[in-house]
Amino acid sequence: MSRATAVAPAASGTIEPLTVRIATAVQLTGISRSRLYELIQSGDLETVKVGRSTLIPFKSLRTLTGT
Repeated sequence: MSRATAVAPAASGTIEPLTVRIATAVQLTGISRSRLYELIQSGDLETVKVGRSTLIPFKSLRTLTGT
């Protein structure tokens, strides 16, 4: 079963997700899973809880990486 992902248009006209899961954030940024959790704990990275899932707003990842 596939899951629908909410997306928003980026400034360049491409579509990017509103939020990503931790595993996807690891792949996108190259930052380790444990380091992402450290950034979440310190407040440097925003999260949204939906049920048991922890989601990271894509804009928060962009801010973190400076892109």
